[in-house]
Amino acid sequence: MPFKQTADRRHKFDKAQFKVTNWSDYNASLRRRGDITVWIDEDVTEAWVAPVSTRPGRAATYSDLAIEICLRVKSVFSLALRQTQGFVRSVFALLDLTLPVPDYSTVSRRTAGLNLTQVRSDKTAGPASLVISF
Repeated sequence: MPFKQTADRRHKFDKAQFKVTNWSDYNASLRRRGDITVWIDEDVTEAWVAPVSTRPGRAATYSDLAIEICLRVKSVFSLALRQTQGFVRSVFALLDLTLPVPDYSTVSRRTAGLNLTQVRSDKTAGPASLVISF
């Protein structure tokens, strides 16, 4: 341990303890942390699958839009690629969409070819809304 000479004087104050006084509001705020609303435009569902390519080699299954949406979801919710794949799959299942979901390795490979701007994710106490439009 570095600076052993000052170890006894390093932590003078205990961590502040906050006492909950209004439990009903506190419980309601904890429940609201898990709220999420997802809006997906119909144009997005039509543009999800890549157009047919005439170039030699295997054609891309997913459009750049699909990869970009997965990366936005990953960024906004601070998920890993495998978690993003599962999250998008479960959202599609809840919305009864029969679209294929790109796997994590496809998203990782196709990320290099996209021009993306950084999305700022705010950690707020309110419910999260995700709007996916084209």
